[in-house]
Amino acid sequence: MNNNQPRPFFSVDWTMIAIFIALCLFGWLNIHASVYNPEKPGIFNLSTHYGKQFFFIITAFILGIAILLLDGQFLNAISPIVYGMTMFLLVLVPFIGKSVAGNQAWIAIGPFTLQPSEFAKFPTCLLLAQYLSMDQVKIQDLKTKVIAGIIIFIPIVLVMLQPDTGSALTFTSLIIVLFREGLSGYFLFLEGLLIVLFILTLLYGKLILTVILALLSALLAYVNRKNKKFAATLVVTSLISIGFVFSVDFAYNNILKAHQRDRINVILGKVNDPRGEEYNLNQSKIAIGSGGMWGKGYLQGTQTKYDFVPEQSTDFIFCTVGEEWGFAGCFVVIGLYLSLLLRIINIAERQRSSFRRIYGYGVASIIFFHFFINIGMTIGLVPVIGIPLPFMSYGGSSLWSFTILLFILIKLDSNRIGTT
Repeated sequence: MNNNQPRPFFSVDWTMIAIFIALCLFGWLNIHASVYNPEKPGIFNLSTHYGKQFFFIITAFILGIAILLLDGQFLNAISPIVYGMTMFLLVLVPFIGKSVAGNQAWIAIGPFTLQPSEFAKFPTCLLLAQYLSMDQVKIQDLKTKVIAGIIIFIPIVLVMLQPDTGSALTFTSLIIVLFREGLSGYFLFLEGLLIVLFILTLLYGKLILTVILALLSALLAYVNRKNKKFAATLVVTSLISIGFVFSVDFAYNNILKAHQRDRINVILGKVNDPRGEEYNLNQSKIAIGSGGMWGKGYLQGTQTKYDFVPEQSTDFIFCTVGEEWGFAGCFVVIGLYLSLLLRIINIAERQRSSFRRIYGYGVASIIFFHFFINIGMTIGLVPVIGIPLPFMSYGGSSLWSFTILLFILIKLDSNRIGTT
């Protein structure tokens, strides 16, 4: 065996695998607590969520081992094929998919259902990494920005057709990859500006905001009238901002679903609906807050036991952590995720191959987005958009897709010795 193909299980990052195992097992314990039924006490009972999740975890381990046995160069070579296949599945979903909670995002395969939008994440990261690592491709070039944007934008559009806004927004996190590769900070500023404008438009209306933007731009242009480059940049930014403000109303009323608009209104304080859209959030805060420092104890959570928090084994699994394990448990979980993210970034930065580095940042971006948004949902920092907590929320598609995403990076990293 040559240096380019080291033994698959002796050069892997065992620290990252240990964190992966810890998150999976702790998630399983909390899924068991969140849907515990004393009439079905067996933790391996396949008629329960925790029994099924145990099966998903075992198959995820097998999937991870299979990935470690693959050739790292093979993963690079097949990225366009896998990307094309997953995009094809996303095209099929609106026609043959199974509808769950208003989203037609699942494909039924016998007794199981698969969510193609979850599996679209790793091929998107792979193809983006393959393209950006090609010779003569420079992020400063307009062509590169356009092609990279198309790679990211295609799954966003297809997932929005289901419609599944939360999963679609996940792909926007890949802009972090572009910044790491040298995208101008102007685009980061513009992205932040658009988020602020979106919120301000919903709060104060597009006409008032447009007038304010026009007056502010005119004032800045007059003060800096001798700096022609700044004035040109200001004009472009102002036109984009005003155009975006006018598009917000259309997007808000025609793209977002009613319950998503209601959730945003709750976060912005525009409505008071404690028995409606605020119910999930209020019960989530009560569950987390009631845990105190050390929690109520395993299987002792009253909010959990009496089903006060909807979707507690999936999107709101962090509530169970807060109630039964307290602040200490939340601290450990958040610490595990931060350790995982820092480890991924460290692995990405130590690569000598730009393909592996770019893919590593793609993995970090997607996991960070899920981690931040999911926990932010449960404590009221962001609107409830329905995305799982990686490795901990109930669901085979979510667990398998994150396992593939992570273990591809582990495999690529194991091949870094002796390769460029």
